[in-house]
Amino acid sequence: MKFGTKLLHGEYTIDKTTGALSVPIYQTSTYHQENIESLGEYTYSRSENPTRKALEGTIASLEGGEYGYAFSSGIAAAASIISIFSAGDHLIFADDLYGGTYRLASSIFNRYGIEFSFVDAGNLNNIKEAIKQNTKAIFLETPSNPLLKITDLKGAIKIAKENNLITVVDNTFMSPYLQRPLELGADIVWHSGTKFLAGHSDVVAGLVVTSNKDLADRIYYIQNGFGSILGPQDSWLTLRGIKTLKARLDIQQSNAIKIANFLESHKNVNKVYYPGLDSHEGKGIHLGQSFGPGAVLSFEAKDYLKAKSFMDKIKYAAVAVSLGGVETIISYPAKMSHAAMPSDEREKRGIKDSLIRVSLGIEDVEDIINDFSKALE
Repeated sequence: MKFGTKLLHGEYTIDKTTGALSVPIYQTSTYHQENIESLGEYTYSRSENPTRKALEGTIASLEGGEYGYAFSSGIAAAASIISIFSAGDHLIFADDLYGGTYRLASSIFNRYGIEFSFVDAGNLNNIKEAIKQNTKAIFLETPSNPLLKITDLKGAIKIAKENNLITVVDNTFMSPYLQRPLELGADIVWHSGTKFLAGHSDVVAGLVVTSNKDLADRIYYIQNGFGSILGPQDSWLTLRGIKTLKARLDIQQSNAIKIANFLESHKNVNKVYYPGLDSHEGKGIHLGQSFGPGAVLSFEAKDYLKAKSFMDKIKYAAVAVSLGGVETIISYPAKMSHAAMPSDEREKRGIKDSLIRVSLGIEDVEDIINDFSKALE
């Protein structure tokens, strides 16, 4: 079964009780038990819910994993993964990653005795050099947010296995349609399901997948203990969005390729970051571990004033936090996705005040190009 067919004909696409083509929203907190000596599969919706289970099974299948978990947000998913580690453990993070993930490590979990190192994971030697006796895991994000840096997943996973480390990959930008890290040997994959998976800017969700039973048990223990679960309504919305993932991303990626080429040739653009361009140094590695360059790119305007002017003038795009919706969304990392990162840390990573991130939607690309052209002038 190919991916597009799998989206519509997987195990959880038809309700087994009624034959409904949409999994019902089980809007319930608790469940009647016929026998108190032998409780049923469902007892309390913090622990398990049929609608959430359908989503969790779906994302596990699409990622090529065995166990899936749905959280109240992407950052709740990331926090729950970090929570399986203990005081005294050392974790290695890619340095160019979502600002909220950086905040988790640098401002929250570091207070509980977990040690973090941030490295440029594009160079595998940096990962090797950061490993200590107490290192337990490597957290990667490729392409990275917002500079679209590429990490050689196979190489990084090989290093992790040689040192008995867990590999965690944020796959939000690619989705399982375009990249499946578990199939490359990663141990845990997570998503902000808010983005391409749900796809319509109407839900906030987080998803985690693994094939390792021990890791799955630890993640579920945290999920059930914290209660940071995705509700049935949002689970249903995410399931509905997933059905059109391939159709949406095919258009969005095609639009991104055309926009990236347009921007690269524009006089008021200094640089474009997109792994579909020949000028991107990580293009070869990326296309060797994925099925396309994706629908997100970033570019540096001529200067800050030109960046601000562009965002003030744009008409056929939302200037907003987030990405992955059916509409084109333009974000200003310095004040939005990476506002939690101190300015000196942003500068160190190359996140300039002239940097703009673009998530392409499904609009007619000619209209987007014309809009971008006028806004850049």
